[in-house]
Amino acid sequence: MKASQYVARQPDANGFIDYSEVEHRTWQTLIERQLKVIEPRACQEYLDGIDKLDLPRDRIPQLPDINRVLQAATGWQVAQVPALIPFQRFFELLANKQFPVATFIRTVEDLDYLQEPDIFHEIFGHCPLLTNPWFAEFTHTYGRLGLAATPQERVFLARLYWMTIEFGLVDTPAGRRVYGGGILSSPREAVYCLSGEPEHQKFDPVEAMRTPYRIDILQPLYFVLPNLQRLFALAQQDIMSLVHEAMALGLHAPKFPPKAA
Repeated sequence: MKASQYVARQPDANGFIDYSEVEHRTWQTLIERQLKVIEPRACQEYLDGIDKLDLPRDRIPQLPDINRVLQAATGWQVAQVPALIPFQRFFELLANKQFPVATFIRTVEDLDYLQEPDIFHEIFGHCPLLTNPWFAEFTHTYGRLGLAATPQERVFLARLYWMTIEFGLVDTPAGRRVYGGGILSSPREAVYCLSGEPEHQKFDPVEAMRTPYRIDILQPLYFVLPNLQRLFALAQQDIMSLVHEAMALGLHAPKFPPKAA
């Protein structure tokens, strides 16, 4: 696992993290800019979650404040983690209805893009939809399946996560919208994903698991749900049989160039 240049901040005995003024200003810049970008592009369930969380604009939120809202809405919590965690720990947390949050925020130099998930990505990108019971149930099911999966099965499950929870789109009565946290926390990708440039495919879990991706580029392909409830329906299916089907069929050819050496 690649090391991160970032180090998660440690809370005091009361769970409080003392961020600097520079860090608070970075949060303010990120959230004010991104709210303008996603307001006409995010699905309503996400926007409802933003309202429920009532995230502060002028400071980084404290995790206990996020926990109070999530616990009341769906029984979820956030859990403080280092910048990068192993697959095993990730699945353990999700299976226990805990969403991992690295408690550092990107520097000004990394304002537009950061490969590691920071507190802005996790809280702004993912936590609003964890107030939604359909999304929360799918994420919990995903964690339980991943915990019991083999290393090879986990690679295919990781693609399903990437094409849904991180980079998923959904059709709504108001038009095509974003629900993936990787898009919702990215100013460039939020605009690009709904433009005419990338390919859109109707969501099919087996196809999603057969589709290679790169984490360091704008995605060439997005899978589109018919509605957010489709994730809840998927959580009721035998997802592992779909994993085995995808494994038997094998991967599609990548829709992106190989990474430069």
